[in-house]
Amino acid sequence: MPENKRTASGALGGIVGLVGLSAVAGLLVTAAVTPAIAVSGAAASSAITVFDNMPSYLKPDELMQPTTLMAGDRVLAKFYDQNRSPVTFDQVSPVMYDAILSSEDPRYYQHGGVDLIGTTRALLSNATNPDGDTQGGSSISQQYVKNVLVQRCERDAKAVEATETTAAVSRDEALQKCALEAVQANGAAGYQRKLQEMRYAIQLEKEYTKDQILLGYLNIANFGGTTYGIDAAARYYFNTPAANLSVGQAAVLAGMVQNPNRFRIDRPEGSISDGETAWNKAPDGSIDDVDQSTIQALYTLRDNGEITQEQLVNAADGYSETKGRQLYVLSRMEIDGKITHEQYVAAAIEPISPQITPTSQGCASSAAPYFCQYVVSTILNSPAFGAETDDRVRALRQDGLTIQTTLDWTVQDAAQKTMSDNAPASMDQLKFGATAVSLEAKTGRLLAIAQNTKFTQDQSLAESDPSYNSIVFAGDSTNGGSIGFSAGSTFKLFTLIDWLEKGHSLNETLNGRLRPVPNMTNSCAGNWVNQGAYTINNFGNSGGYVGTPMMFTRDSLNTGYLAMAAELDLCDIAKVVKKLGVTTGDGKEITMANANEVIGSDNISPIAMAGAFATVANGGSRCPAKVIDKVTAADGSDRPVPDLQCETALTPEIAATAAYALQGVMTGNGTGAAANPGDGTPVLGKTGTHEAHETWMIESSTNTTTAVWVGNWDGGTTTLFGKYANRIQLSDLRYRLARDVQRAADDVYGGDRFPDPASNLLRTQQRDLPNVVGQSIDAATTTLQNAGFRVTVGDPVDSPSGPDTVATQNPGAGSAPAGSQITLSPGNGQGATVPNVGGQTVPAAQAALNAAGFTNVSIGACQPEGNAPNEGQVTSTNPAAGTATNKSAAIALSIVAKKCS
Repeated sequence: MPENKRTASGALGGIVGLVGLSAVAGLLVTAAVTPAIAVSGAAASSAITVFDNMPSYLKPDELMQPTTLMAGDRVLAKFYDQNRSPVTFDQVSPVMYDAILSSEDPRYYQHGGVDLIGTTRALLSNATNPDGDTQGGSSISQQYVKNVLVQRCERDAKAVEATETTAAVSRDEALQKCALEAVQANGAAGYQRKLQEMRYAIQLEKEYTKDQILLGYLNIANFGGTTYGIDAAARYYFNTPAANLSVGQAAVLAGMVQNPNRFRIDRPEGSISDGETAWNKAPDGSIDDVDQSTIQALYTLRDNGEITQEQLVNAADGYSETKGRQLYVLSRMEIDGKITHEQYVAAAIEPISPQITPTSQGCASSAAPYFCQYVVSTILNSPAFGAETDDRVRALRQDGLTIQTTLDWTVQDAAQKTMSDNAPASMDQLKFGATAVSLEAKTGRLLAIAQNTKFTQDQSLAESDPSYNSIVFAGDSTNGGSIGFSAGSTFKLFTLIDWLEKGHSLNETLNGRLRPVPNMTNSCAGNWVNQGAYTINNFGNSGGYVGTPMMFTRDSLNTGYLAMAAELDLCDIAKVVKKLGVTTGDGKEITMANANEVIGSDNISPIAMAGAFATVANGGSRCPAKVIDKVTAADGSDRPVPDLQCETALTPEIAATAAYALQGVMTGNGTGAAANPGDGTPVLGKTGTHEAHETWMIESSTNTTTAVWVGNWDGGTTTLFGKYANRIQLSDLRYRLARDVQRAADDVYGGDRFPDPASNLLRTQQRDLPNVVGQSIDAATTTLQNAGFRVTVGDPVDSPSGPDTVATQNPGAGSAPAGSQITLSPGNGQGATVPNVGGQTVPAAQAALNAAGFTNVSIGACQPEGNAPNEGQVTSTNPAAGTATNKSAAIALSIVAKKCS
C-alpha cells in the first residue's frame, strides 16, 4: 500500500534530481548535439542554466470528463472525447496502486519526482541512438506531467481550414498530433521534452503529495481508445469499480499504460489450439518478443508442475500480448513483496476474462434521439456554452457537465409510441416524414420530440435507406438541420391576430366567395397587386361563402382569410409573425410580400409554430422554446443556461378572443375536431394543408401545445391523399398523432378553461346598405355581398319589372348589421304603381288610373261637400298612391261631391 508521507530520502532525491540530474542531463544533451565541448565546464554550467530557466510550475487542468444529458432521473445521452469517471484515493483497490508502482515506478516513494537510475539509462540509450524515438524511464510524476500536457494540447486543439499554402486539418488530426508530439519527438526536441517533463515533475512534488500525484496519474491515464482513468477502465473491461479490482485485473490494467491500444483487451486477436503452438504469429511465422516471453513464463510454470497444460492454454488464449505484459507486472509485484508466489501463480493461470461493458455515447444510442439531437444543436449554437464553436464542442465532449433537459418521458414515450404504431419509417415513391412536438405553453419547455424515421449520423446509410435520417424535422436549420415546412392554414393565425388587433370583430361579415384574389396593401414591402387576376382555391374546391372570421377559422376557408387580409396591411401581419417569434426555417424574416403567404406558403419549423399557438393559449405571453433546465459543472457548481425569457407579445384580450375563434376548430364541424382528445380538457387548434403534400395539426390547452407535421420531408410534391398506412390515409394521420400526444400531455399537465373573449371584438357592426332596387338580380347580389351582406332571392312581387330585376329589397336601403340577410324580390311584369290622383275630378282620376293599367276602378266612399265639383273630386285611393300592385287589383276612390248617390 503506498505511503502518504514523503521520506527524508525522497526530499534528498528531489535535491539530487534538481541539481545532479540537471548536470547529467545537460551534459548528455550537449554530447548528443555538440560532442566536442561536452566535457567542458562551460558546457555543464550552460546546461544547468538552461534547465533551471525552463518553466517549473505546471498546474494540472480539470480532467476531461463526459458530458451527460439527463431527462428527469434518466440518462438521455453521454458525449465524450475521453470516457472517464474520476475517483478519490480510497476508491481505488490497493492492489492497483501496487501493480502500477511495481511495474512503472518502484522507487516512487523514494525519489523527488525523477528516477535518476531509470532516466539516466534512458538518456544514455537515446544518446547512442539519436535518430530513433526517445526511450522511457519516466517516473510516475513525469508520466503524470506528460498526460497533463497531452490533455491540455487536446483541449486546445482546433480544426484548421485549408488555405492557399496549407491543407485542412481536422480536429481528430489535431488531437493525434498532440499525442505524437508528447511521446514521439525525436532528437533534440525529444531531449527538450524529456527535460521539461523532469523540470515540471520536480516542482510538482513540491506542490502536491505523493498520493495526490499517484491518484492524479491513475485518473488521467489512457487505457485504450476513449477509455481514460482507472475507474472507467475497470468498469469498461471488467464491469467492476476500481475499488473492487482483483490482483489479476489490476495487473492487466497496469500493463496497459505502457501501450494502451496494443494491450487493450476489447479487440482479441489470435488463438491457440494446443500448448506447443505460439499465439499471435506474424504472417512469416515469427513470434514477437512479448509473445515469446509470455510463452516462456507460462511454460516455466507448467514445467515446474505449478500449472497444467490446460491451464496454460486457457491463460492466454486470444490475449497473448496482454498476458505477457500482465505476467511482467505480476512478477514485479512478487519481487517487490506486494503479492506472494501463490498469488502470482493463481493470477498467472487465470484466463484474462474481460466483461466488456461499453458506455454508449451520442444520440444514436438515446431513447429519444431526435430530442437529443436538438439539445446537442442547442449546445453547439448557444453562447452560454462558450463564445467560439470550439469552446462549445469542449463543453459537450470534455467539460463533464450534467445538463438537465426539459424532456418529459411520459409525454415522449406516448409520442414515440403513437408515431411508431401509426407512421411508417418510409413509404414507396416519397420521402415520407412525420414529427410530433409538445411544449409547455407557460414556460416554453420542450417536453417531447418524436419522429417516424430511425436516427443515424451515417450519411451513407441515410442515403441508401430512406427510413434513416439525422434531420430533426421539428427543428430549423440552426437547431436540427431542417429548413422547416410550408405552414399551410396554420399560418392564418397571424392574420386572425392582426384582424383583432385592428379592432375588427369575429362577427363581421366579409365576402369569402371564390373569386380572383383582391389586391393587398403592404406599407413595408410595397403593395401586392394581382396582375394576373388569378384565383386561390379553397380545400375541396369549395366555392366559399359570405361569412365571418369565426366561420372562416372553423372551416379554414382560404377565400375568407384572403378577404380579411385585403382589409388589413400585410406589413402589420408580418409584424405579428415577428413578435410571436416566427421566422422561416432557415432564419429569414417573413415579409408577407404576396397573397400566398397569407395562407402559409413559407417554410417554418413545427417548434416555431407550436410556440406561436402556445402564446395564444398562454394569454399572450410568449415563451421561447427551450430544452435545458439546468447545467451543473463537474465540480458541482451551477453554470449559466441559455437565456430565454418569456415576454408579453399579445394583450390578454386579443389572446382570449383568438383562442375563442380557434376553439371552434376543435368542436362540431371544425376542421380539427378529429384531433380533439375528448378528455375534458379545453383545447384550441388549427389545421393546415399545403398543396396536398404537407399537412399539419396544431392544438393546445392552456398548459401544453402539440404540433404535428406529416408530409414529404425533402420538398417533394407527392400527394398524401389516397395513400394509406396502417389503414389511415396519410393526409389524416396528423389527427391521430396530435390527439394521442395531446391526451398524454393533458394527463400530466391538465388545462384550464380559456378566458372569455373581449365583447367588443364579438360585436355585430352596422354597415351601409345600398339601394339595389331596379338592378338585375346578379348585379344586386354582387353589390350587397361586396358590402358585406348575405343575399337571398324571395318570391316575385307585383311589379312592372321582369323576373331578372329587383322589384323590392328587405330591409330597404340605409344601414343594417354587417352580414345580415337581405331579401331581394324580382318583379312579375304584372304590377303597376298606383298614380297619385288626389284632387282630380272623378272622370280625370279614372282616366289616369286606366292609363296606368288599372281597369277595376270604383267609388269607395263619398263625402258630401257644397263646394265640391259637380263630377266629384278624389281625396285618396286604396291602395294608396305609390303602391305597387297587380294591375287587376281593385282601386277604390274616396271622393267629395255636392251630392253623393
